[in-house]
Amino acid sequence: MDMEGISGVVHASETHPDGYDYTRARTTMTAEVNAVIDGVLEGEPGAEVWVADAHGSFRNLLPEELDRRALLVRGKPRPFGMLGGLDAETDAVLFVGYHGRAGSGPAVIAHTMNGIILDVRVAGLSLGEIGLNAAMAGHLGVPVVLLSGDDVACAEVRELVPETVTVEVKQALAQGAAVALHPQEARDRLRAAAAKAVARRDEVTPFRVQGPVDIEIDLGRAHTVDLAMLVPGVTRVGGGRTIAYSAADFAEAYRLGLLIAQLGNITPA
Repeated sequence: MDMEGISGVVHASETHPDGYDYTRARTTMTAEVNAVIDGVLEGEPGAEVWVADAHGSFRNLLPEELDRRALLVRGKPRPFGMLGGLDAETDAVLFVGYHGRAGSGPAVIAHTMNGIILDVRVAGLSLGEIGLNAAMAGHLGVPVVLLSGDDVACAEVRELVPETVTVEVKQALAQGAAVALHPQEARDRLRAAAAKAVARRDEVTPFRVQGPVDIEIDLGRAHTVDLAMLVPGVTRVGGGRTIAYSAADFAEAYRLGLLIAQLGNITPA
């Protein structure tokens, strides 16, 4: 569950704890995931539902307001980052409140992991959080059956997994502007879509990236490149701000990507 792709959110300040309207965004985020939980359990009564808080600090959802039938995965660091709780026994994943990858304008609040990562290319294919998380789930054989967010995010997942059910809760106008559904309308659509998505999960093909995997990451800060060069196996491409590494499989590539993203949060001493 991410925050930038929920209904009504259009500015990065709304997604930060010290920002304008963050309290309202937390409430809306929790309400939207509750609608999805309701839909999942409508489609498959008795299912075990885990909700991974996957925005920023991973401590945004209001635990006391979350549907009591679900388990909450909260806090960081986690081995699979945004997909905390995922394993090969998982039947399906649903991406709620997701956003477009960095550079995918006019997507609302488009970025990849943080503002330092400008692009991630996996075997030459540009992937944002949608693609990277879909590939991590696919590595374990788990399909992405639903995604909600703006129209750009929905189109992004359909390019990778055409069978995914999508819910456009807003239409992007710019990085900080959108035409949004009323929050209750968004929740109604999410509930119905979640029920549909879990019922047809066997029709969705997991998005797989076969190993070994070659990764290139463009970074917006030279200092982060210098830090990444301390990681064994990471090389600098062409003397600039692009780094590259190879991994035995996508899970290994994904974990190293999480580490590099964290390096982007470190400022020079």
